[in-house]
Amino acid sequence: MEQYSVKLLSHALQDLDSIYTYVAQTLVEPETAQTLIGQLEDAIFSLETFPHRCPERRNGTYANRGYRQLLIKNYTIVFRIDEMQRQVLVVTVRYSPSQF
Repeated sequence: MEQYSVKLLSHALQDLDSIYTYVAQTLVEPETAQTLIGQLEDAIFSLETFPHRCPERRNGTYANRGYRQLLIKNYTIVFRIDEMQRQVLVVTVRYSPSQF
């Protein structure tokens, strides 16, 4: 089984930072924030193997343009696959109930 490299684009990195800050500081749950970010990172890097298992995005931003999504907890990880470079590019990580 071929592996892909996973790259988080700057917006996705900012999203993860914002999620951590919100949970750790606003909700005052730093341990929960660390656990959540760990789970999101594990899910993101699981895309190294068979990223095509995730469905294409059909609604909202990034819909019907070749982007795929992975749902984990209450979050949606949006990414695209660059077959030429064997790379998964993570573009955003969003709270799933938000409209995007």
